[in-house]
Amino acid sequence: MDVDKSRRAQAEQDIRTIESAMDMYKLDNFRYPTTEQGIKALVSKPDTTPEPENYEEGGYLRRVPKDPWGNRYRYRNPGEHGDIDIYSFGADGIPGGEDENADIGNWKIERNN
Repeated sequence: MDVDKSRRAQAEQDIRTIESAMDMYKLDNFRYPTTEQGIKALVSKPDTTPEPENYEEGGYLRRVPKDPWGNRYRYRNPGEHGDIDIYSFGADGIPGGEDENADIGNWKIERNN
C-alpha cells in the first residue's frame, strides 16, 4: 500500500471513530454538539449553550486527532450531507481536489454493516 492510500485509510478510520463518539454523545445528550462546540466537545464538556446534561465522565475521546497530514478534522452541524459532517480536506488541506488532495468525509466512507 502506498503512503497516500495508507494516509487516506487512516483518515477514514479516524472519521469513523469520531463519528461513533458523536453518536455516543448524542445518545447521552439527545443532540450532537453544535458546530461551534465542535469535535473538542468529545474531549471536554462544552460550557456553551446548549450544555450537555448527561456528559460522560472522562469524555468520549481521549484527544482530538489531527488528520494524517497534520491538519484538524472539520465538523459541521447540521451537515450538508447528513445530520453531521466530519471531514478532512485531504493532503493539500484545502477544500475540493482530486486524488490525494480529495476531501474525505463521513458521507463518502463505505460502511461494513
